[in-house]
Amino acid sequence: MTEKTALTPKTHTTPPARFSHGVRKGNILQVAGQVGFLPAEPGKPPTPAGPTLREQTLQTLANVEAVLREGGAGWDDVMMIRVYLTDTDHFAEMNEIYDAYFDEQGLTQPPAARTTVYVGLPAGLLVEIDALAVLG
Repeated sequence: MTEKTALTPKTHTTPPARFSHGVRKGNILQVAGQVGFLPAEPGKPPTPAGPTLREQTLQTLANVEAVLREGGAGWDDVMMIRVYLTDTDHFAEMNEIYDAYFDEQGLTQPPAARTTVYVGLPAGLLVEIDALAVLG
């Protein structure tokens, strides 16, 4: 039986409840919803990357990537990305940021993606992203 491994990169704080930033079991890695918090600083609460959608989306993608790397994966291993926005007006801008980011990463085979608009993030946070990777 393959062991399940919880993942918390050094750049992330310990989750406030019983969940992990990511979990790997065998060749499957699930990255839990990440938000645009800057890398963790001991003794300080999490801090958003900034007030703009661009700042938060780029930091959120960096946080997803940190969990992927911690689990031995990269963007090429990602099969599915789910994006959660707090405002429908952010949809077009997020798509531009997302497309440019993955162009810069050299990702030629984009993962399946789904974007949902919901309200449920802590005050000031605009975007959350999770990912499912299958390592080959």
